[in-house]
Amino acid sequence: MTLAILADIGGTNTRVALADGTTVRADSVARYSNAEYKARGQDIAHILRDYLTTTGARPDGVCVAAAGPVQDGVASMTNLDWVMDGAKLGAATGAARVALLNDLQAQGHALGHIAPANLRTIIPGPAQPAAPMLVVGLGTGVNAAPVHGQGAARVVPPSECGHVNMPVRSEEDLHLLRFIEARLAAQGDVAHCGVEEVLAGRGLANLHAFAAHQAGQPGGLTSAEVLAALAAEDPVAIHAAALYTRILAQVLADLALIHLPYGGIFLIGGMSRAMTPHFPRFGLTETFREARRVDLLQKDFSVTVVEDDFAALTGCAAFLHATTA
Repeated sequence: MTLAILADIGGTNTRVALADGTTVRADSVARYSNAEYKARGQDIAHILRDYLTTTGARPDGVCVAAAGPVQDGVASMTNLDWVMDGAKLGAATGAARVALLNDLQAQGHALGHIAPANLRTIIPGPAQPAAPMLVVGLGTGVNAAPVHGQGAARVVPPSECGHVNMPVRSEEDLHLLRFIEARLAAQGDVAHCGVEEVLAGRGLANLHAFAAHQAGQPGGLTSAEVLAALAAEDPVAIHAAALYTRILAQVLADLALIHLPYGGIFLIGGMSRAMTPHFPRFGLTETFREARRVDLLQKDFSVTVVEDDFAALTGCAAFLHATTA
């Protein structure tokens, strides 16, 4: 069994851990502030070196998941000005086997290696073994990617699903789209209402601003404040949460028909977990299983929330193990 060093680079923090084969050592996980390293003109290479200095580990392989695009073996973290490739990671760790993944791809590689206790089914349905799956990230951003195959043959292609158009099914949806376009334009951003603008963390804030506008009230709450207001049964927050649930269900249904994930749909990220307790109340299942010309949505596919903070690290371990076995 080989020893691997793993890193999951988010926008704020980087988590580093050791793994034996596909098993992440839970007691080895350490968190590092990206801002502190950036302020010193340092990057992921210095984080990995510091971790290895502290632990004394001598890994055989290294795999890093980055919250940014990975092309031709190079990952770029635009908000950190960090660029990394295999040579940099190998030099920092002394590992002979090096791999770089997008963070969503790492989550896809984790499927099948996550403890059942960390999986919560929110839309029951059939899940066929070895069938394609779909991983959907709902957090600071939004993205989705299909997951095909097992082991070394598993493929999780890159995607930018968060920037597809928000579904518009009603007059209210159209008013919402126009409201968010105007809101973005006023902020100096591109006036395009992609699904990220309504389903990411800032998306819930956008939905609350719209609901407040409709009610003739001031908006301006953060997503955390909206969730707190929802817990307090605030009517505007309730409206925002209902919009979030309905739009998410429609997006998941569209993605299900595009990718046919008979192995299941898996939601990851902070927003999916924060909203999970509210989905039954606002009819996530009923909207997802809305009748269409084909009956697939009425009888197929399941939706499960991944409640494992270390899933990306597990995916890195699984990918490295499968490609070196």
